[in-house]
Amino acid sequence: MDFKLYPEIRQFEDGLRAINIELSYLQKQQFIDYYEMLVERNKVMNLTAITDFSEVITKHFIDSLSLIRVLKLSDQKVIDIGTGAGFPGIPLKIAFPDLEILLLDSLKKRLVFLDEVIEKLNLNKIRTLHGRAEDYGKNPVYREQYDICVSRAVAKLSSLSEYCLPYVKKGGVFVSYKSGKAEEELAEAENAIKLLGAKEDKLDYFHLPGTEMERVFIVLKKISNTPKSYPRSAGKPSKEPL
Repeated sequence: MDFKLYPEIRQFEDGLRAINIELSYLQKQQFIDYYEMLVERNKVMNLTAITDFSEVITKHFIDSLSLIRVLKLSDQKVIDIGTGAGFPGIPLKIAFPDLEILLLDSLKKRLVFLDEVIEKLNLNKIRTLHGRAEDYGKNPVYREQYDICVSRAVAKLSSLSEYCLPYVKKGGVFVSYKSGKAEEELAEAENAIKLLGAKEDKLDYFHLPGTEMERVFIVLKKISNTPKSYPRSAGKPSKEPL
């Protein structure tokens, strides 16, 4: 891979330095391959509204990897709920290859694309799962099996907590990627968070490197098992938040 074809790689390296991540030549190549597959497939299906490489670097790659601000990442088990085009799960896997990652999404054709990415990039200990978070959340194969649950899905925190916290083991964390102010949303979700066995651990506000774009991580720590009645049946968490 000739990085001269991608002068934006310098911008990527600057962004990585800002969050204290150093990637190998191979890892940078994997990010470029992922980008090329993303924009090519995006021509025939809706994966992302952002296709300019410079913007993908900042708004998808660096944004996904910024998780390192709030967590030490090593060999944990991670589930990415509502992964969409693979964010944040694929960037996290490329940068931290020892993570074991499950990518969950309700749209099969997105996962077909991600399976192709996983194969092309030769990624190990990562797989996709097709279905709704509510359906697998009660399955003992997945329930309370993960050290970390992440989600960049666009949903209210009260609903997201019911989708995500059932997957997190006691002592683990759910991290919600958000933009803008989070205090009001956190206050609205207080009852749901407590009911599902978690508590607020930290709020981390930051700007994406080199931009004025505000981001915030809401980190919820699992302190007790989620009651067996949660998650409720498909659709309920979004229509009737706890």
